[in-house]
Amino acid sequence: MEKDQLLTRRRALTAGVAVLGVAGATGTARVLTDGPAGSPVRPPAAGPQARAPLGASGHRLLPMAGDGPPSSRPLPPPVRREPLLEMSGRGRSMVLTFDDGPDPQYTPTILKTLRKYDVRAMFFVCGGMAADNKHLLAEMADDGHVVGNHTWTHPLLTQLRRSQIRSEIERTSDVIEDAYGERPLWFRAPYGAWNRATFQIGADLDMEPLAWTVDSRDWTTPGTGTIVHRVEHGAAPGVIVLSHDAGGDRSQTVRALRDYLPQLLDRGYHLTVPRRRYA
Repeated sequence: MEKDQLLTRRRALTAGVAVLGVAGATGTARVLTDGPAGSPVRPPAAGPQARAPLGASGHRLLPMAGDGPPSSRPLPPPVRREPLLEMSGRGRSMVLTFDDGPDPQYTPTILKTLRKYDVRAMFFVCGGMAADNKHLLAEMADDGHVVGNHTWTHPLLTQLRRSQIRSEIERTSDVIEDAYGERPLWFRAPYGAWNRATFQIGADLDMEPLAWTVDSRDWTTPGTGTIVHRVEHGAAPGVIVLSHDAGGDRSQTVRALRDYLPQLLDRGYHLTVPRRRYA
């Protein structure tokens, strides 16, 4: 499958989705509690070091730009001090995100469910997983999903040297470009662990840092019903939901998606993907 074909399909499928405004300078979109510049910023983290999820109130981004296909390349991102936490836009829009994949056992079923309901989502992939499952990234491109960068080996970036951070991120972007058809425009730090270096390197590689507001905590395997409750209870306009399609037994995540996705649609939510502001 040629890269230009992947790009054509993806742009056609994602035309009209929400556009996330990112034109503000560093510090203008206050989407996390204030902290000293350069110190690690940690939204509710997934994994063994996870914290309690942040509340959905009080964190809003700049206004959305108008819907429609891009007319040129996206504007270069600023070097932020906090990751973007939520999107604001028209009506009851939400974003579903899946981390750590793609996994050959669970990702195909998640893609099938999203396709059944004609819903787009974001997949923050790890380079090692993506390199072994390039066909799944091609499928994501065909279906209009957005693929983001989640590093190569899922390390705690705040404990790495700058050269190591860049290698983790850049190698993953190379694999994504090869399999998906274009380089990623979004980046998510493993465990939600951010610092000045991660923001600077991410911006230098033309990516915006994206976190989340609702953590399903599916990695704890709390039961399908608990995952469904957390997502449905946390649903609100602008919310970004964190789930996982790899990194362990994700059968509960798969079953929960089948349950809460039609429920959210019935409640009037528009499950969409953000897109960077274009010039």
